[in-house]
Amino acid sequence: MMPVNAASPDRKMREPHISKFVLVVCFLLGRFYLFFGLGIARIVIRNGRSFYEAYKRALAGESRCILAFRHPNGGEAQILMWFILFILRRKAWMEGIKLSKKPYVSFVYGYEVARWGGPIARWIMPGLGSMPIHHSKMDTAGMNRIFKAVTNGSYPLAIAPEGQVSYTTESVPRLEQGTVRIGFQAVERLEKKGINCPVEILPISIHFRYGSMGRWSLNKLIRKIEKYTGFKNDGAGFTERLRRARDFILEQNEKRYAITSPKDQIFAERVDVVMEAALTRAENILGIKPKSNQLFDRLYLIRQVTWDRMVISDVTSLDHLTLLERALLDLNAGEAWHASRHMELVDFVWYFRVPVPAEDDPLYVKIEYAQNLWDFANRTMGGAYSNRVLNVHPKRLLIQIGTSINLTERLPEYKKNKKEAVANAMKDMEATYLDCIDRASEYQI
Repeated sequence: MMPVNAASPDRKMREPHISKFVLVVCFLLGRFYLFFGLGIARIVIRNGRSFYEAYKRALAGESRCILAFRHPNGGEAQILMWFILFILRRKAWMEGIKLSKKPYVSFVYGYEVARWGGPIARWIMPGLGSMPIHHSKMDTAGMNRIFKAVTNGSYPLAIAPEGQVSYTTESVPRLEQGTVRIGFQAVERLEKKGINCPVEILPISIHFRYGSMGRWSLNKLIRKIEKYTGFKNDGAGFTERLRRARDFILEQNEKRYAITSPKDQIFAERVDVVMEAALTRAENILGIKPKSNQLFDRLYLIRQVTWDRMVISDVTSLDHLTLLERALLDLNAGEAWHASRHMELVDFVWYFRVPVPAEDDPLYVKIEYAQNLWDFANRTMGGAYSNRVLNVHPKRLLIQIGTSINLTERLPEYKKNKKEAVANAMKDMEATYLDCIDRASEYQI
């Protein structure tokens, strides 16, 4: 993250393209990143045949495929990219499925990722053909790239239908309609071109599983949380230790926003009050009025405004400014940075309104909650996603493939009632994810 009092010119991104040099670098360093950065020891795919057959159809030009991958932890895109580029073809061959050419995929990501991701991300992502898009303002160029990739490209497009990191693997808290809408519009464009080619969405769910070292790391993480919250390990059970730390962190946020909660009010209701106070505080700092009462519309607008004030998008250099003009830009950037701290709290805590795990819950459920509890403390202290650390590394990463959704078959329904067709496709996609979660729960190391 940049200094809080300094504006900077925007980082210009190259047009997305496939760079052989970037691919070689990813091949040489990717496995080290997965192992040491994300802690992935082994990748396991289930229902992989559906994945391989979908890729075979897409590479042969017999379909257009959108990989709708869940995005709970932040590393799913890197994991899928590695698997598709360097593992998928061999796995498909082992299943008796021969791909007509080397598999590839184009990812869609938010512009803000390139801003906080650093120079390495800004170099790698365009070279891998990944396409940036804005969440809360018109981005005609970005949308045109996406539609071109779906309708003209022979490689699948990968989109996270949750819209951002969702912080929870074992439930589906929310899905945005963008993926389904893009798919239906691609169907219409293909029809206008006279191309008889189905557009399908392939839901993908990724899950972490842990071994004995995971239990040791979990205990270490809980001790770290207790150190920051002022508790000591007095022999209380797992659930009680996490609950009292969670409540303490929430109380600090309530003090920050001068909130007094009734004693009998449940955690989720108290969080709702904190989120409203945080969004209002950020909007007041920025001097903006929300265009919508929807929480995520307000959050996305705050995110866009804060980044646009910290990173000036219409200049390549600030050297032409007078010292006074530059100082005012820096002041605006500092205010935007502080406003974004309130936004980052809401960005995370909306997903954290879940029960504390029970003593007999699976290890992966406990670990996910503890890692999110640490992130709750991180956001409370002014941190953001870039400061979020996954302290417990998995022994296995499970890629669970869902049942594909053929949008072309639903075109008559879409022409008759677009809103209803989109809603029905969304329901089916959510049901597929829930089925993936159920089937993933059966997997044992």
